[in-house]
Amino acid sequence: MALKVKAKQKLQKVGKYADTYRFVLSPELYIALAQNKVISEAALRSGISKGVMQACWDAAGEVIKAWATEGHSVALPGLGTMRFGLRAKSVATVDEVKSKLITSRKIVFTPSTDLKDELANTAIQITCYDKDGNVLKRVTSTDEGIVEDPEGDETGEGDGKTDGGNENQNQNENGSNQNQGGGNENENQNPGGGNGGGGTEDGTDES
Repeated sequence: MALKVKAKQKLQKVGKYADTYRFVLSPELYIALAQNKVISEAALRSGISKGVMQACWDAAGEVIKAWATEGHSVALPGLGTMRFGLRAKSVATVDEVKSKLITSRKIVFTPSTDLKDELANTAIQITCYDKDGNVLKRVTSTDEGIVEDPEGDETGEGDGKTDGGNENQNQNENGSNQNQGGGNENENQNPGGGNGGGGTEDGTDES
């Protein structure tokens, strides 16, 4: 199995490469698999009936939602963990703490080590297209397979971290809150538009 990526020659409109053509990488898009198809395949591989698998699927979904809304980081078998979090502004005094500081709610997924290893070991096939859509060549990746840790971008650089889950879980789910991914892929796609991480200018923290 391999992930398919396209490198399309595109005219850059901003940044230091403005008015020049550069090859921009992006994933080939696939259709979304229907839940019914996933359940059928899981039933076939496990040797149990589709009806039983459907019942287990529905029950697991309800348990995950219930526990996540209680603030738990919930295990997703074979995939990792999921929890709810917040994006909120920080304030200087306790008197300023109000619910209106919350700007949005979000779902945080943390992949398991096995899932990250699977991705790291998966080949990437790149098809190169010129600006007219003609195929120029195809190459297979030889990169180091570094997998970016989504938890690395979850902590703002302000006075603290705002979160809807357990603080110790958030800090230790992956043993680190550092961004292991390094650079941002968008820098390659849009060299002129920086994409900073951490806290924002208005003091917003992410969790």
